[in-house]
Amino acid sequence: MTMITVNIHEAKTHLSKYIAMAEKGERVVVCKHNIPVIELKPVKKKGERLLGPLSPERKFEIPDSFFEPLPDDIMEAFTNPKIFPGEE
Repeated sequence: MTMITVNIHEAKTHLSKYIAMAEKGERVVVCKHNIPVIELKPVKKKGERLLGPLSPERKFEIPDSFFEPLPDDIMEAFTNPKIFPGEE
């Protein structure tokens, strides 16, 4: 991957060109007075999001216990909630 550095005026003049380059994987850095201020990069498409900090090579497994019924006292809290603990 190569890095392309352009100034703001150049980026504004040829924005479509630099966006296309970034979409293809090029690193496009826009500078202000020769100081890097922003990098163009593609946005991840829907479905490419990761679950928390997990990387694509790691998997998240849901244990079988997740599907077991909740204890009665917890179910009662959902079906008959009390505002204050100990309230009758």
